[in-house]
Amino acid sequence: MTNLPRFLVFHRGGETTSLVHQLEASCEVVLARDTSEAVSLLESGRFDGMVVAEPDLSTTEFLLESRGLLQQLPDGLALLDTQSQVLWHNERLPEFTGTAKELLGLRFMDAFPGSEFIGPDFGPFRSALGTGESARTVLRVGEATFLDLTVTPVHDGDDEFPTHLLVTVRDVSTETVHKQKLDAIYKAGLALGDLQPQDVMEMSVADRIELLKSKILFYTQDVLEFETVEIRLVDPRTEQLLPLLAVGMEPEAEHRVLFARDEGNGVTGFVAATCRSYLCEDTQRDPLYMVGAPGARSSLTVPLILHEKTLGTFNVESPRPGAFTQADLQFLELFGREVSIALNNLSLLEVEQASTVAESSFQLLRDVSDPLDEILNTASWLRERFLHQDPTVAEKMNQILANTRNIRDMIHLAGAKSSPQLAQVGLNTSAEHELLRSKRILIVDADKEVRQSAHDFLDRYGCIIETAHDGAESLLMARTFLYDLVIADVGLPDMSGSECLRRFREITPRIPIILLTGFGWDAGHSMVKARVMGMKSGLYKPFRRDLLLKAVSEALLDPDPTTPLLSRTALESGPWSVD
Repeated sequence: MTNLPRFLVFHRGGETTSLVHQLEASCEVVLARDTSEAVSLLESGRFDGMVVAEPDLSTTEFLLESRGLLQQLPDGLALLDTQSQVLWHNERLPEFTGTAKELLGLRFMDAFPGSEFIGPDFGPFRSALGTGESARTVLRVGEATFLDLTVTPVHDGDDEFPTHLLVTVRDVSTETVHKQKLDAIYKAGLALGDLQPQDVMEMSVADRIELLKSKILFYTQDVLEFETVEIRLVDPRTEQLLPLLAVGMEPEAEHRVLFARDEGNGVTGFVAATCRSYLCEDTQRDPLYMVGAPGARSSLTVPLILHEKTLGTFNVESPRPGAFTQADLQFLELFGREVSIALNNLSLLEVEQASTVAESSFQLLRDVSDPLDEILNTASWLRERFLHQDPTVAEKMNQILANTRNIRDMIHLAGAKSSPQLAQVGLNTSAEHELLRSKRILIVDADKEVRQSAHDFLDRYGCIIETAHDGAESLLMARTFLYDLVIADVGLPDMSGSECLRRFREITPRIPIILLTGFGWDAGHSMVKARVMGMKSGLYKPFRRDLLLKAVSEALLDPDPTTPLLSRTALESGPWSVD
């Protein structure tokens, strides 16, 4: 055994240099002809020094390739032969394998048992050797570890084909899982929005909501991996936050009454009022937090927003303090957008169904209005004629009248049932709708077009319209039924408007009356006389719908016939024309 200093000499040339001969006189010289041999010798043996006898390779460059700084890099590095056996690796590489086994001499993939390439290149070693260019792919190790591999061919000297492969390994698990979640959220959004009209139109509203809730819960737990969930929707009329979905919440919290207000309504109310997400790191220290899930120590709440309007809130909770990250916040916000779109689509389908029902009811009312009015007029005349002569016939007429009115009321009811659904999205909720709903109005006019237009317009506001052709018929109807308002033409075939008003006062003293007249024509001065008798309002024909609506609303709001209200503006062409 020699005590001479031991030197590694890296020299790729065929002939030994004079420097090597000089060193051999006083040192133990170990000669390495290529990079892999030199690296292997450095890893396996002890040397007192090293000589790089290569004019085109500096000592610094060789040290960088073999030892030194490469050991400090965060990425794993490995030098392989053409059979993908590990000849050298830095200290970082074994950390990626998750094992303590020796890697030198192993085939590279044997160091990662149970792993698989997930692309884009499914044979990176073969590709690098075959093309002479770097190949890149992702290696999945287990369920949640993803490694980015770059395989670069290495040529020794002037060799035409690669003699080695250099592999760099980088952990991309966080980025990959992030991308996978984004992709999963996108697919979940497509699934949530996959409510085809032909598939769900026949479902009840409750069935549609249950279908959507089941989808939301599945993707919340499967994709986002949140087990405790609460979703509330804002009632646009009251700002109350109504529970839609709650899993894992305390019963008291689930049924708690909350409003979209930034104070006194917990985190949920704050998020709904401010339209900002809220990350509660520690429920025991956060003054906004109100008990939700049992033992919850942290929570994450995001607003459900569509077109800059807050539809509701999405809340998840965890038993661990600080359980949610900014990435979780981003994922829940993105998923919340998909939920908002799905909720909007569900509302549109619901409104479409409700609108279809309402429109069908309006059309049916229009089609039957004239025949029903004729039956009411005729039955009322017969009832009054036989009231004292033959009580039995009068009673039969009463039944006909009641049944005829019931037909109209039932059609109205079918349309009215759609109003709450329309109101949920802000439709059909005006004050006029609420004021006019179920009010019985008698229209008196010889013009069939005017009578039909009254049905077309006022029926849509929930009014129950009945008509008469002349004064006598209208008085007969008034003696038979009670009305909230009468709208009568001043030029009736059998009496003037003021005479009609006077006789109405004898039957029902406090009923509001609106008189209609052609513009510039009132030969009998009926409007003036009617005003003296307390006429509620007067309108010129042709008139505009908005002013008719205004006159009707004023008359119903102030039913005292002694307080005259007059609307006498000349208006546009066409009876009941739209403004």
